[in-house]
Amino acid sequence: MPARRFTIGQAVRMNNRLGLSPSTAETYRITAILPAREDNSPQYRIRNDDERHERVTTEDSLEELPAPPAPGRRGTNKGA
Repeated sequence: MPARRFTIGQAVRMNNRLGLSPSTAETYRITAILPAREDNSPQYRIRNDDERHERVTTEDSLEELPAPPAPGRRGTNKGA
């Protein structure tokens, strides 16, 4: 089994939007890790809350999004 870059629940973006509608969502969450394709490419099931369906894509079609800041860690300026 190939090594995986992404985990369930992680936020990702599709890096190749060729063939997708401009209104297609940009941010997705990994909902499942699927078996690799015959060429050993890792696959994932992804979902955006604004869409009514899930998508299946390969790892090379995804890019990681930065994690949102933890609650209460918004860069407060204590010296001002």
